[in-house]
Amino acid sequence: MPSRTRSARYARRRQRRMARVEHDLTDAQWAALTTAWGGCAYCGATDRALQKDTMLPISRGGRYTLDNVVPACGSCNASKCNLEITVWLRRKKYDERAFLVRQVEVARQVAAAPLDA
Repeated sequence: MPSRTRSARYARRRQRRMARVEHDLTDAQWAALTTAWGGCAYCGATDRALQKDTMLPISRGGRYTLDNVVPACGSCNASKCNLEITVWLRRKKYDERAFLVRQVEVARQVAAAPLDA
C-alpha cells in the first residue's frame, strides 16, 4: 500500500522534479566548493555538517550546477527553504552583495582549478 503521508508525497514530488532536469555538479566540484567556502556559505558555521543548497531552488527550476550550489549548514538550508537567495539574504539581514561577489569568485576558482580525483 502506498504511503499517504505528506512527507512521502513531497518526497515523490521532489524525485520527479529532480529527474526532469540534468544536474552536472560532480563530487570533486562539491568537495572543492566546501573547501573553498570553508564552512556555511551564509553564516560561516564550521562546526556543522554541510548540505548542498541551491541558490535557485529545485522547485523553482534550479539545478545542481557549479554556479547554483553552495554549502550550507542545516539551519540555514532549512530556513531558506525554497526562497530565492536575495529575498532570504535580505530577510536575514546578511550582506547580499558580499555573498554574491564571493559566490562568483568561488565558482570561478573551482571551475578554473584542475580536478584531479
